[in-house]
Amino acid sequence: RGGHPTDSDLTRVFGGQVAAQALMAASRSVDSDRAVHSLHVYFLLGGDPSVPIVYDVERIRDGGSFSTRRVSARQHGKVIFYMTASFHRHEDGYSHQDAMPEVPPVSASPELAEVLAYVDTQAAEHWRREWAALDVRYIGDNRAADDPSRQLVPAVQRLWLRALGELGDDPVLNACVLTYISDLSLLGSALVPHGLTIGSPKIQPASLDHAVWFHRPIRADHWMLYDQRSPSAIGARGFATANIFAEDGALLASVAQEGLIRPVTRKPTA
Repeated sequence: RGGHPTDSDLTRVFGGQVAAQALMAASRSVDSDRAVHSLHVYFLLGGDPSVPIVYDVERIRDGGSFSTRRVSARQHGKVIFYMTASFHRHEDGYSHQDAMPEVPPVSASPELAEVLAYVDTQAAEHWRREWAALDVRYIGDNRAADDPSRQLVPAVQRLWLRALGELGDDPVLNACVLTYISDLSLLGSALVPHGLTIGSPKIQPASLDHAVWFHRPIRADHWMLYDQRSPSAIGARGFATANIFAEDGALLASVAQEGLIRPVTRKPTA
């Protein structure tokens, strides 16, 4: 199956787009009574936004309750991405979840572009242009100046977000949109203790691998809390995890990612 990159100013295809398209390709090869419950991806090469991406789906296993698919994404004759996704037929069983943290409501949270504008007006305009299909509200993080009591948890970043428009109840479409969104800001939480943002010219960022676990039915066009934290950064790599909650407190999904946050060192000019 082929996927077309969207119009973008980015020099590489957004990783969340590749993951979402790969999940859609895998889902079309699975019976409709089996929903994705987890996916694990590796970003191998930066995608070229000027040409289509070809997705090859391999049927690994179809068991009594679970199906497994492996997807490769190719451009210019090279594999740029791998995904393994597992699908599960619904079963009744035990249920528990983490509680959603107490945070300001959506109405009290500014648009992310407004926050970016205080730092860099060009970055804010780029955000509005590149991510116009999403509504993202900034709740805050725990930098020392903001919350000195949170130093035992050095990297926390929280957002309200949703897709604009009406997605309907299609579980595959909503899971794919959530996958797309999940790659949007997670690596940035690893930069919170260092006073940097993901768009800083002081770093070279890139997603290396990414995993999503889907817990409950999702409506990605409804408000969701993206509760992100980074347990560790070392060796030019940052590691981040997150829970995604519905506005009513239901835990929808959990996410983990490791990415490159390489410091950029510039040679002194003569």
